[in-house]
Amino acid sequence: MLLEFTVENYRSFYGKKTLVLEADKALKESTETNLFDCNKYTLLRSLALYGANSSGKSNLVSAMHAMASCVLLSVKLNDNDQLEYDPFLLLKDNHHPTMFEIIFLKGEYCYRYGFRYNLELIVEEWLFRKTTPRSKEQMMFVRNEDGICVDENNFPEGVGYEEKTNDNRLFLSLCQQLGGEISRQVISWFQSDFNVISGLNNQQYRAYSKLFFHKKESLSVDALNFFQKLRLGFNNILTHEEEPNIPQDLPMELRALFQRETQGKKSIELDSIHNVYSDKGKIVGSINFSFEDRESSGTNKLFDLSGPIFDTLYSGSVLVIDELDAKMHPLISQYIIELFNNPETNPKNAQLVFTTHDTHLLSQKILRRDQIWFTEKDSKEQTDLYSLIDIVLPDGTKPRNDANYEKNYIAGRYGAIPYILND
Repeated sequence: MLLEFTVENYRSFYGKKTLVLEADKALKESTETNLFDCNKYTLLRSLALYGANSSGKSNLVSAMHAMASCVLLSVKLNDNDQLEYDPFLLLKDNHHPTMFEIIFLKGEYCYRYGFRYNLELIVEEWLFRKTTPRSKEQMMFVRNEDGICVDENNFPEGVGYEEKTNDNRLFLSLCQQLGGEISRQVISWFQSDFNVISGLNNQQYRAYSKLFFHKKESLSVDALNFFQKLRLGFNNILTHEEEPNIPQDLPMELRALFQRETQGKKSIELDSIHNVYSDKGKIVGSINFSFEDRESSGTNKLFDLSGPIFDTLYSGSVLVIDELDAKMHPLISQYIIELFNNPETNPKNAQLVFTTHDTHLLSQKILRRDQIWFTEKDSKEQTDLYSLIDIVLPDGTKPRNDANYEKNYIAGRYGAIPYILND
């Protein structure tokens, strides 16, 4: 479960900004649906991020992905490998390190893990944990320019390895590689419980979705019910294996290479099953269509995302989607959000974080005020990040639960909209 994510000096984010998924206790709306309790924390099931084009929405998602990549790939770095350092570039002589920090629940603990880094080295790194919101944090280790300080009682797996960590590698990664249990727990959360994907480059998830449909797992049954409720025109989705198709125009040497690489391998293909009708409108048979060729781009996107969505719901993990609503009807986006907000369809308390331009979702019937967040650039083109409940209106009040969020947002009362110059 995700509680907070903090970023500093990454792309359009210069100052420290924090996205919060812990519920605001002062708000009383949708408490039975949009919230869940875990380890005495009350968390949001979903969170929507709005903002104008180039305001930083995608950069926030990219920051989450960058942090996960740093954690998971650190073990593979050689001594002189450079890090993926991508700081804010619109400030002269900005050589400050990038910082990521994340707070999450795993098992019985709440972990707070973060690090600062530049192109060449990890400047700082820290890991803390506690059991409840009111309990005191226990330090596992802290790394700074003076070295690595390990609490031998709380983090015995790190004792003796303080001087064996390369400058460009995470200490957490080294401890996990050497069999540390606490470090394994933290890294496993990034591996299995935290999935960051794009709603624009959705084709990269197609193979995964095809596979779970082909295996006929319970996930595929739920996904098929999902498609049927949306009434997209087909009755069923079938999979079959085919021999890889070798393009006829490939040169002979490339054809030979292709044959060697695909020998013994088969691809999974999709068919959508449609009814065939008589002149009087009666169903008289069915026909198979190639799903990828004959269904719309929006329907193909839905299929591509169905694997990550239902895997997240099934496992109770965290899914972050950039541009959820791209190519998608507003009612379908709403239905996906409701899958996460509804305890009956989300019994394991999975979380969905998504960026969107779909103002139809700005409704108290769908989202609480603490589920609605915005990105906006200031006069220095630095991204600010804030929630609807952080806003103070011109009259000194805050947005009410009975306000028309969509109308007010379009009118510019919440900021985070494009400003179009008149000729």
